[in-house]
Amino acid sequence: MKIAVIGTGYVGLVTGTCFAETGNHVTCVDIDVEKVEKLRNGVIPIYEPGLEALFERNIKQGRLNFTTSLVEGIDGAQVIFLALPTPPGEDGSADLKYILGVANDLGPLLKEYAVIIDKSTVPVGTAEKVTAAITKNAKVGFDVVSNPEFLREGVAVEDFMKPDRVVIGTKSEKAKQIMERLYAPLVRQGNPIIFMDEKSAELTKYAANSFLATKITFMNEIANLCELLGADVDAVRKGIGTDSRIGNRFLFAGIGYGGSCFPKDVQALAKSSSDADYDFKMLKSVMEVNEQQKTLLIPKLKAYFDGDLKGKTIALWGLAFKPYTDDIREAPALYNIEALLQQGAIVKAYDPEAMENVKKVFGDKITFCADEYEAIADADALMIMTEWPVFRTPDFELLEEKLNNKAIFDGRNLFAIEEMKERGFTYISIGREYVK
Repeated sequence: MKIAVIGTGYVGLVTGTCFAETGNHVTCVDIDVEKVEKLRNGVIPIYEPGLEALFERNIKQGRLNFTTSLVEGIDGAQVIFLALPTPPGEDGSADLKYILGVANDLGPLLKEYAVIIDKSTVPVGTAEKVTAAITKNAKVGFDVVSNPEFLREGVAVEDFMKPDRVVIGTKSEKAKQIMERLYAPLVRQGNPIIFMDEKSAELTKYAANSFLATKITFMNEIANLCELLGADVDAVRKGIGTDSRIGNRFLFAGIGYGGSCFPKDVQALAKSSSDADYDFKMLKSVMEVNEQQKTLLIPKLKAYFDGDLKGKTIALWGLAFKPYTDDIREAPALYNIEALLQQGAIVKAYDPEAMENVKKVFGDKITFCADEYEAIADADALMIMTEWPVFRTPDFELLEEKLNNKAIFDGRNLFAIEEMKERGFTYISIGREYVK
């Protein structure tokens, strides 16, 4: 099958590469000339485990191509994916200008029937708007389908190639048959392709991410209560996570969620609800709690230094919003860096993948280190922002040697309380006993 993917961001690049891997001929289109040239030369602009090998193989075998020309990109394509950004506006709503802009351009360019697929996360009713925009100038038939992505950064290739489910919103039998054929190689183990109407498919993506964000936030609230009552959030997590009605995923307490999806999608669903005159109280609480959770450790750090962080050197381990990615969008580390700088602290940071992206934000306002141990050299305390595996079993002797104070403020609960007691560290984590 010949496929066009409009947009080479995170979703577009993974989508295009993975469909090429299943034998399709894919052309990815982007207006960024420099980016397209790099992609043609084998340079991937994102870090995603497993993507590079597929990317290189399919370029070499001629199944994956890149262009800045929309005309060239969609020529002969039976399926056209719209994988364009939908950034939040000032009011929290998803901005559809990129999607609708391309939809307007597509109308007069279509030469034969094609399925136009909204792959971006879009609010309910977008398929209708895209259909209307294309219809204005289209001379051939087409169908607009909603096909939301459920990719987790860090395991996106695996998620795409072995999806839990594929959600497809369409009322067209012709489009349904094409979509079934397209996804057949990915669901051979029996995972379902779930067909529904377009609006339900659009809402499914927002509902899924908002539910997961709510689950994370609920556990963070429990963690905060644990600290007040003297309970242990890890014990509570195990106690409820073994209940099959609840499940054990997304129950780890920490300093809040970030990334490209959860913050934006929760905000967009809340705005859509408001537009429909529905007061979605729970989502408002989720956003409020998450905002507070991000910098929860700052007051505790400040208290450790008797209320004054000015001139204190603080080491940060982790900058990405989660491990196995270089994505820093809405990463809690950014909020903590900003708070530390405002308090007059000196920040030294290390992350295995995300430092170049953070440099674009803070420049020389903080020091970027070659590894985690350079970051802690002569630091007055360590803060852990991201649960990269390399941070889970550090050389504690080096920590003792290099830190000016044996003080760790852990936003991801990486270490065992008893071990930290035995080693004599001041150890402040989330929802657990303070070790002083």
